[in-house]
Amino acid sequence: MKIQTKYHGEIELNEKDIWHFEKGIPGFEDEKQFTVLSFEDNDIFFVLQSVNNFSLGFIISNPFSFFKEYEIKLDDAVTYALELEKPEDSMVYVILTVKDPFSESTANLQAPLVFNLINNKAKQIILNDYSRKQPVSAAAVKE
Repeated sequence: MKIQTKYHGEIELNEKDIWHFEKGIPGFEDEKQFTVLSFEDNDIFFVLQSVNNFSLGFIISNPFSFFKEYEIKLDDAVTYALELEKPEDSMVYVILTVKDPFSESTANLQAPLVFNLINNKAKQIILNDYSRKQPVSAAAVKE
């Protein structure tokens, strides 16, 4: 299928590349299907693009690229909802608030996105131990 995107224009998308958020993302509960798109020559930042709303695209990144001590523990309700059997079957991203200059950008460590690589289910979870606005300025961006 073809979809319009916020940052990549029109793209061809396969069903296997669609992530299903059963309850949407907080604040965007009606948006249940997303895809993860990469930027050319960049393996740190990605776009979580809504399949149905071309103007909805979040900049995301692997939090462990920036925050080596970051740790999440998934409770039983999350692992059940995602049908997640093993931690290695998952990947985690966080949504960034990108600012100009980039050094003022922040990562939402309080609400990571957890993806089940086996069944394409995904969910944003809430962690009470972290900040919604953690600066990413200490991160080294690969060129």
